[in-house]
Amino acid sequence: RRVLLLGEGNFSFAASLCGAAGTHVVATCYENEEEVSGRGRAAESIRRLRERGAEVVFSVDCTKLKDYFLPEKREFDCIYFNFPHCGRKAGVVKNRELLAHFFHSSAEVLTEDGEVHVALCNGQGGTPADQSRREWHNSWQIVAVAAGAGFILSNVHPFRAETIHGYKCTGYRSQDKSFCVEGALNHIFTRSMPLLYFKPMICETELESRKVSFQVPQVLVDKINRGFLELNSNHPVRTVKEKLTAGLRQAFPLQNTDCCLSLLHEGHLNDVCHSNIFWIILSPEETPSTEEMSNGLAKPKFSHVDFCRDTDKNGWVNVQEGCHISKRYYLRPSLLPYAHAITQRGDFLPGTLHVLSGPVFRKCLISPYSMPVFHEVVFVCAVNRGTENSCIQMLVNNIKTSIHSLHQAVSSFKLSINLQEATSFETAELNDFAAFESHLSKIRYFICMKTDTSGFCDKGSCVGIIRTAHYELVSSELVVVFASLNLDLLAMLLCGIPDWRMLWTSDTRFLHQFPRGELRLFKSFSLYPPSYVHDVSFWVPDGEQFDEVAFHTIARQVSGEMVISLQLIDSFQQSETRRKSLCYRLTFQSCDKALSRQEVAEMQLLFRKEINQRLRVTLR
Repeated sequence: RRVLLLGEGNFSFAASLCGAAGTHVVATCYENEEEVSGRGRAAESIRRLRERGAEVVFSVDCTKLKDYFLPEKREFDCIYFNFPHCGRKAGVVKNRELLAHFFHSSAEVLTEDGEVHVALCNGQGGTPADQSRREWHNSWQIVAVAAGAGFILSNVHPFRAETIHGYKCTGYRSQDKSFCVEGALNHIFTRSMPLLYFKPMICETELESRKVSFQVPQVLVDKINRGFLELNSNHPVRTVKEKLTAGLRQAFPLQNTDCCLSLLHEGHLNDVCHSNIFWIILSPEETPSTEEMSNGLAKPKFSHVDFCRDTDKNGWVNVQEGCHISKRYYLRPSLLPYAHAITQRGDFLPGTLHVLSGPVFRKCLISPYSMPVFHEVVFVCAVNRGTENSCIQMLVNNIKTSIHSLHQAVSSFKLSINLQEATSFETAELNDFAAFESHLSKIRYFICMKTDTSGFCDKGSCVGIIRTAHYELVSSELVVVFASLNLDLLAMLLCGIPDWRMLWTSDTRFLHQFPRGELRLFKSFSLYPPSYVHDVSFWVPDGEQFDEVAFHTIARQVSGEMVISLQLIDSFQQSETRRKSLCYRLTFQSCDKALSRQEVAEMQLLFRKEINQRLRVTLR
């Protein structure tokens, strides 16, 4: 294990590390050997290092590391830089610049899985970990600076100088004087996954007993066909689903029907605003194959409609004559229509619990609990009229037992599950999952979860719904009970995952926390990610209703889900022309990747361009 130490003052820290088994130390400093040897204890530390086989290199500039090592010796497993400073009375701006160049230089000599350790005095880093936190502009902004070189802060802990044998800090204002390290912190950085920019994607699915291909809406390209619920998956959403199913199997005969569910659905959704739907338009002509599409041999005779301008005042899509569209389809926003269809099949068995699960897709406003895609599981059972309440209670009790069993294996924080009458909620109190389901069908109960940090009426607490329906089945005496659960929300609440986007990360450090599908309390590998704020203001087209859902969807798409907040902060209407101007504030932040100021500036410029073209707004 090769360890590189930079900016050593008297080499006492390097000497303390040198004895570790299996570690090869390369200790460096910025000054020449003559300057350093005159410092107290430096000569003794250098002698000890050389006796133990360590390399000692002088006059090393931390911003040009690759210049000092041959290509075959450039890969270090760990780089230490304790208390970096430009020297003398350099201010925060110069020290930020030093760190920025250092991180870029470190990226050229660090292994893929390597770590960069940077120790800073109390308050310098500018993170919430500092006990005496400075104002952001007066700190070194270390996490934002590191993000510019592709690093994320993965751990931070106190720098305890008293536990390091023989260590003595030195270098106060470029002199052989010690300085205060009480409250100092060691910041541990790792490489981030790069920001990904996905090409347009073609997806194949079963539709009306035939295979069709369609272009995936760009905002969903990285989320389609991820296979989280497949047999070989260790993803927590599958673990939650399997545990729920196993518990219910103890009380009901059970039948899985996932394999026959198409990603596309045709028909009319009652009481659902169509601006929340991902529309897919299929041409009546024969659809080319996926191979022809990928080889560029044929143009697609289908498309997705991200932002349909031809809508009425309620957001309903109008299809005009002459547009050559035979049928309209959309990505399924819920599995409930499929559950309804199952009850009409000849092989539908009363008393058997039918299970459907899979991802569903909905355009929605940006908020912590608003997911454009999540995994839903629906349980369907027909029972004799008059026994539906007993069936509901049995369903809920088994769901409660399974969730409590999962929770006890994860953590000790308090968890409560409650069945609440649908009439006890106002629409504004519901998260997007519950609000959308309530539009699809008349709901009798909401299934809510409460933890130590959330209440039953918190936006993220509603994880499921219960409803009943009367259909013309084998017997008119039968009532159908439906239970729908949001598996993503359940996994987040059980494992303490604070951000829904983390469920979709491509970083292997997420799934490694759930070996063999075991649920555990999630530990973030990207701490205190920097956030960036931009404003945008524009004139709304005359006579048109502003489509806020489309506006938020564009923000999701151009940023790759890096916008965590999009708030209207001002509106203005000219008295003479009646023209309306809106001003929104966007907050950019990543939960798993390094996000730099420059990357965000590019996203903001692209966002302005896209809303101008797609929503026909006039930028101010």
